[in-house]
Amino acid sequence: MIGKPLDARRRVLAGACAGLLLALVLALTTMAQGSVQQPVPADVGAARFSAERAMAHLRHIAAEPRPLGSPASDRARDYVVDQLRAAGLAVEVRHSVGARSSAGLATFGRVDNVVATLPGRDATGTVLLAAHYDSAAAGPGASDDGAAVAAMLETVRALRAREPLRNDLVLLVTDGEEDGVLGADAFARDHPLARRGGVALNFEARGVGGPSLMFETSRHNARLIDVFTAAVPHPRGDSSMVEIYRMLPNNTDFTVFTKAGFAGLNSAYIEGGSHYHTAGDSIANLDEGSLQHHGENMLGLARAFGEADLPALAADRDATYFPVLGVLVDYPDTLVWPLAAVAASLVVALAALARRQRRITVPRALLAAGSAVLPLLASALLAQALWALLVALRPGYDAMGGLLHRPRAYQAAVVVLVAFALLAWYLPLRRRLGPAALAIGALAWPAALGLLCAASAPGASFQFALPALFAALGGLVALATVGRRAAGTGRPVAAAGTVGAVGAAGTVGAVGAVSTVGAVGTVGAVGAVSTVGAVGAMTLGAVPATVLLPALAGNAFNAMGLALAGAPALVLALFGLTLLPLAELFLPEPDRALARRTALAVPLVAAGLAVALAGTGLAVDRVDARHPGRAHLAYVLDADTGAASWVSADPELTDWTSGYVRGGDLAALPPGYPRRLRWTGPAQPLPLAGPEVVPLRRAGEAVTFRVASRRGASGLTLRVDHPIIEATAVAPGSAPVTVPVSGVRANTWPGEIRFRDLPERGIEITLRAPGTDRVRVTAIDETHGLSAVPGFRPRPPELVVSTREDGDLLSVARTFEL
Repeated sequence: MIGKPLDARRRVLAGACAGLLLALVLALTTMAQGSVQQPVPADVGAARFSAERAMAHLRHIAAEPRPLGSPASDRARDYVVDQLRAAGLAVEVRHSVGARSSAGLATFGRVDNVVATLPGRDATGTVLLAAHYDSAAAGPGASDDGAAVAAMLETVRALRAREPLRNDLVLLVTDGEEDGVLGADAFARDHPLARRGGVALNFEARGVGGPSLMFETSRHNARLIDVFTAAVPHPRGDSSMVEIYRMLPNNTDFTVFTKAGFAGLNSAYIEGGSHYHTAGDSIANLDEGSLQHHGENMLGLARAFGEADLPALAADRDATYFPVLGVLVDYPDTLVWPLAAVAASLVVALAALARRQRRITVPRALLAAGSAVLPLLASALLAQALWALLVALRPGYDAMGGLLHRPRAYQAAVVVLVAFALLAWYLPLRRRLGPAALAIGALAWPAALGLLCAASAPGASFQFALPALFAALGGLVALATVGRRAAGTGRPVAAAGTVGAVGAAGTVGAVGAVSTVGAVGTVGAVGAVSTVGAVGAMTLGAVPATVLLPALAGNAFNAMGLALAGAPALVLALFGLTLLPLAELFLPEPDRALARRTALAVPLVAAGLAVALAGTGLAVDRVDARHPGRAHLAYVLDADTGAASWVSADPELTDWTSGYVRGGDLAALPPGYPRRLRWTGPAQPLPLAGPEVVPLRRAGEAVTFRVASRRGASGLTLRVDHPIIEATAVAPGSAPVTVPVSGVRANTWPGEIRFRDLPERGIEITLRAPGTDRVRVTAIDETHGLSAVPGFRPRPPELVVSTREDGDLLSVARTFEL
């Protein structure tokens, strides 16, 4: 019966069954991708990782915010040192100055790195476990990165429960990561262990929950992935994450380690990003299952690399890898180009067969392929328009960077907008071009993207090339199943198109080979009604897309939030293109025009549902004590004029901030103070002495001066009225540290230098500003907290400190000409 045509009622029933199957696949994939481990109690065996035991450490480490140089940071450092020494490791606290440069900015800071060593029994190299113990000033950093530090302490205990590892183990607990990976820079620049290299395993967090994702690797990672696959019982992450992260300007300590010559892996959990760098990054909000997953991976990797022949892990290629229902599949990059080329060839072959059977014409197929860009672009634009509308209605969202507390209704609205864009494109064209031309034309996109990624981002090519390959193979099978075109006019009559499984991979065979899980088929819906075989091929062919694409969109939502909703919307639109033949099962034959009422109702219903979901999101996602909003406020005193101001960059005033600021007059602010502010208000001047700057010498375009805070502030910012190309800092007892600087700062004076954990005796700064023999410098010393300012009232429970770098800073400024 496989070739017997189905009547309309049976087609709908077959479509419903296919939809249920794919929904089941999606549910299973979502559970497999999103699940985290259950916390293991403290009474488990000594050789296992226990989140409950790690939590005991975390309660000491993350009891309060611990920014660089703070007493809380010192307490956390001392606790970590005591625990590592008690575990029998040799521990060193390394005092250094770290540095980093970015556009127009040089950042320096005194750091106290904790370096603990556990010698191996027959070492082939060094395994470096790394995390940072400092936190953002706004919150206690239970996840970022206290959880990883606590996991390190529990991992050491579990490792000590067995015989020593083969390789040397170094635990590096860095300082100053939040201010620009300063501790990692200091370690890489001046510690002897850094020059030995080895394998670095770094652990981070950009949220408060979710699975631990291995999202970044060093280059030539093939053998590292082999170890990861064997060592980690519940692997998460894929090679497309690695490619995407390499393109971003973001960095962690791991960035510094790889530049210093380490190979390795970087992991983080990213769900609950609305609490990132806020007071909400607390023990109360931490998912202990995420800590368990983090720790299990850390322990498994430490043991695996600890026993490996590290020099033998060197490779000359990367691996492509991704999880399928909890199983990590990988194959070498030598298959990337062949698979992408085969996929494109099979799409061409599918189009040729369809033309031979007179189901499509070349002009129609080309027009269909070109027109498929419309729903892709429309989906991305509609998603971004939704975000712009939400920010207009609720300006506080902008301060959250799109990482909202309760985004599900908005994410559902994005899904519906994608469906609207697809239907608005597909329904008008299916009669003119034919479903087969539209589906085959859509399949050209994943094939082309597979080739493009093979050239520019090989680790991401699987997201497109493999689905195109499966879709084309399935299409060839399905065309044979449906049969040849019925006699009649020259219009295509027997195909409702291929499933263009864009961006999804089916089950990929190991050992370098790819095995198809199912074919991607065509549904004959015109003239010769769909057959069971074609529907089956279509459904099985959609399984790969269902396994990967929604998961990719979900990761994009978690990582980038709704502010960049166009990215996951684009992925979802590609997924929707793969489901066009399933939609065809519910539609009349293309040579029969849809009733005007139906043609209008379908997209209108989708648009109405999107509006309803957005309204639901606005009703549900309201601020409260557990889901607080953010409010930015800072106090600035110009010690030269005696004028003091409250400043805020919030897009919209809350009731709390409106008690301090009301207008936008920036005249009272010190020279060079950032001008990207919306609100200012007069404040009571405090009797505070501004920073002291003493010129020392000038040599050509370089000027050297000593700067100190006369009130003992811990932070210093220097704003310079000319671009600088190099900056050097010398702290008492430390060697000079120099960094090059390129570019200029925006919305302020073009050059800027920062120093964190400022010594009481001050520091010596040398800056090079070419093209001038005189520069103006505004020196601003900074302390965290506003409680000492008269009239300050703590935020209500439904508000937390903004993530802006000057949030809740008390700043005192003076301007000098050098």
